[in-house]
Amino acid sequence: MSAPHPVSADAAAAMLEPADRLVIPLGPGQPKSFLHALGKRKDWEDLRVFGALLVDLFAVFAHPGVRLRSGFFGPAERALRAAGHAVEFVPADFRRFREIGRRFDPRVIATAAAPPDEDGRLSLSLHAGASVEEIHSAASDPERLLVVETSPHFPRTLGIPPDHLHSIALEDVDVWIESDARPTELPDVPGGAVEEAIASQVARFIEPGATLQTGIGGVPNAVVALLAQESGGDFGVHSEMFTTGLMRLHEAGRISNRKGTFDGVSITTFAMGDRALYDWLDGNELVRFLPAEIVNDPAVIARNRNMVSINGALSVDLMGQVVADSIAGVQHSGIGGHEDFLAGAGRVVEGRSLLCLPSTVRVGDALCSRVVGTLPAASIVTSPRHQVDVVVTEYGVAELAGRTVGERARELAEIAHPDFCEGLRAQARTIDRRGVLGG
Repeated sequence: MSAPHPVSADAAAAMLEPADRLVIPLGPGQPKSFLHALGKRKDWEDLRVFGALLVDLFAVFAHPGVRLRSGFFGPAERALRAAGHAVEFVPADFRRFREIGRRFDPRVIATAAAPPDEDGRLSLSLHAGASVEEIHSAASDPERLLVVETSPHFPRTLGIPPDHLHSIALEDVDVWIESDARPTELPDVPGGAVEEAIASQVARFIEPGATLQTGIGGVPNAVVALLAQESGGDFGVHSEMFTTGLMRLHEAGRISNRKGTFDGVSITTFAMGDRALYDWLDGNELVRFLPAEIVNDPAVIARNRNMVSINGALSVDLMGQVVADSIAGVQHSGIGGHEDFLAGAGRVVEGRSLLCLPSTVRVGDALCSRVVGTLPAASIVTSPRHQVDVVVTEYGVAELAGRTVGERARELAEIAHPDFCEGLRAQARTIDRRGVLGG
């Protein structure tokens, strides 16, 4: 099979049927020029798309003949939904996206990639995620269409050969688009006083030799900044998302990756950060990209030495139930790897999973506690109480794993904002006596 000649994004978009099924990767793996070109067409009848975390407000998803099924909402999904367009959420752990994508049965797979190397291979760049299997499946199926958009601004990143090359041969691509698209940058926003206070609480759980998974936001940024400043280290990285902060930890000489599995390299499934991160990743052998079904497999996570998982939450009740991806019953983000890493770290005695949240949130003029007696009726639980190990606010740490219902409630009441502590303590005493808050 000979290599295809590059075509324009518009020409590639014209190859889809008015009624078709398309899968795109999460976030940084999305082919921007191709998706913008799809938005120029006005003849969509029933285009169905499965993806996650849109990196732009692509006009195609505002067309009445297009429906988006998203596994993770970002600002674009929220804006499209608010405008009344057909954007629906698919609840799933990130490691299950592969099966969801397969059952979706797409005719077309489209992804971003780095330009061909000297061997004619296209690195999948910033995203391995859950679409790798579908990419290779489409490449070998003459009834399906594999669209790959390359840009010189996307770094050439590496997998672990021979089983996980994190690349595809140009000759296996059906439609090749050469573009000048730039990967979306995620500013490295430093944490404020609250985030720094939470980070100081988290740091006591991170001993030399720990393997780290960090999420996105001010708290993880503050944690890695703190670790980068301290002496010692010998840390490993096994994280679904590789961030600018984790790069800084590498640069500070704190990463050895003697973690017991995939030794010598940091493991991730996608990367988002600033331009400095993308330049650092280009050709970097210290970071390897593997599919989400491996990186987010709890059994694989558990094999890492002293696994410490650091993620965020929006609210927690005194039973230990955690809301992390919705607000008042409305989808806000997604489950992602949240549960994968809670489950993985929880499989071994040495593993710890920490859920971090500021103690309060301001709603209008009111200061509201994020630690509550009971979750409101419309709440959607992200993590059930039996999965939760440690909850952290700027006021302290509540260790829940192995504790009784009453002990958990008392611990959680103590890490609330002082304005709410006394009321929560009273509710905790009720739980301690009865085993439940109501009744």
